[in-house]
Amino acid sequence: MPNTLTVVAGFVAKPGQEQRLRDELNAMVAPSLAEEGCLLYQPYVDPNRPDHMIMIEEWTDEAALDHHFTLPHFKRVAQVLEEILAEPFTLRRLTDVSL
Repeated sequence: MPNTLTVVAGFVAKPGQEQRLRDELNAMVAPSLAEEGCLLYQPYVDPNRPDHMIMIEEWTDEAALDHHFTLPHFKRVAQVLEEILAEPFTLRRLTDVSL
């Protein structure tokens, strides 16, 4: 879909918190996909570095993503991530390249 917003969020778990990170990110999928404007919300783990995960998200626009950040399921996971991440998560916002 053209003119959508793609987000790549990166996470590095503290030692021993790898499974909890997977569980927390997986728990975000269903409520996020239920949001208006969410087109994709998929976690991935690096098979060579199980403490590294990314979330690939696609949103109809910036407003939909901004709304996502205000919802209870996002606020809850943000608090949990503060406890289990080795470093702050990264967030890259990408848009389509017009050809």
